[in-house]
Amino acid sequence: MSSKEPYDVAIIGGGLAGLCLAIQCAENGYSVILFEKEEYPFHKVCGEYISLESRNFLQGLGMHLDQLNLPIIKTLQLSDTNGKLYKFNLPLGGFGISRYFLDNALYKIAVAKGVEVWTKTKVNEVVFEDDLFAVQTSQQTIVSKIAAGCFGKRSNLDVKWNRPFVRQKNNVLNNYIGIKYHIRHLHNPAEISLHNFYNGYCGISKIEDDKSCLCYLTTAENLRSSNNSIDELQKKVLYKNPRLKEIFEKATFLYEQPLAISQISFNKKSQVEDHVLLLGDAAGMISPLCGNGMSMAMHASKIVFSTIQKYFESKLSRGEMEDQFASEWQREFSKRLWMGRTVQRFFGGNQSTSLFLQTMHSIPFLAKSVIASTHGKPF
Repeated sequence: MSSKEPYDVAIIGGGLAGLCLAIQCAENGYSVILFEKEEYPFHKVCGEYISLESRNFLQGLGMHLDQLNLPIIKTLQLSDTNGKLYKFNLPLGGFGISRYFLDNALYKIAVAKGVEVWTKTKVNEVVFEDDLFAVQTSQQTIVSKIAAGCFGKRSNLDVKWNRPFVRQKNNVLNNYIGIKYHIRHLHNPAEISLHNFYNGYCGISKIEDDKSCLCYLTTAENLRSSNNSIDELQKKVLYKNPRLKEIFEKATFLYEQPLAISQISFNKKSQVEDHVLLLGDAAGMISPLCGNGMSMAMHASKIVFSTIQKYFESKLSRGEMEDQFASEWQREFSKRLWMGRTVQRFFGGNQSTSLFLQTMHSIPFLAKSVIASTHGKPF
């Protein structure tokens, strides 16, 4: 393709949302370019649990999940800050798979479908003019008819666009850090556990090859009060929950240093910015308590592809495409995000967490309703 001929779709960010969108577009004959600042395969901070609502969709993209012998997760185990356990069934359930494996597999499928993927490439700016997008990298500028932002939790484009959540002062929803390890630890492969500690919680669940994902979320203040030392934070704060102390002391850690991200925000975000369609964490991050950020990213890619297709078939104008995407995204995910933010407020506290878990445990109907509201239907 000559540099003067615009691509149909340019995708900024090669995580789940970006890769799934790229595959769908390429399968339907559109010319697609995708930019990813890392090089596959690579690890990402993520809980690595996928609701079964996404299984058929992933297999439709070309993932042979039945051949991977992945752990099927059916129950949720929660502990309060003192380590008292509560168990709940997951009516829909899910499966465990690492981002290292899954993203790389989708990347290979995308390339095989004809997607042009530029790795180790950072997008510096996106300019919309004369009904086309100029996507600027440090190497060159490409032109596209559609641009989709599938970047992470807080990118340079968010700052450049001065999005509202970037401007907000630190509060209970926007000043978190995330830490992730892969470990080997003996625990029930059919169970995902969330263990609370002061101002945070830690999840553990099985992924492929009998490994486990150990990922926790806590406030930036917790880290600062631990001399900005992750090791000190774990021993000083997380170990107060005996369940976590046991895991950290008995597990075999599979890489020397954990992955870490900061400035995580659960505040509301827009789904369109300067005509760029936003999905994945760029459009709204779901609380890990709901465990469905991965499913939401994939489902959003299906929603946005449907509107892009209607645009190219001249069934929708650009404005109508943007409005329909935002409307469908809100209809599908806004209640799940609200529930995630609501439940989040009860976690990471000594009394509030215990009271919330006791109430959930004593009223099964309530527990089932809360859990169901964080999972979608197969798509």
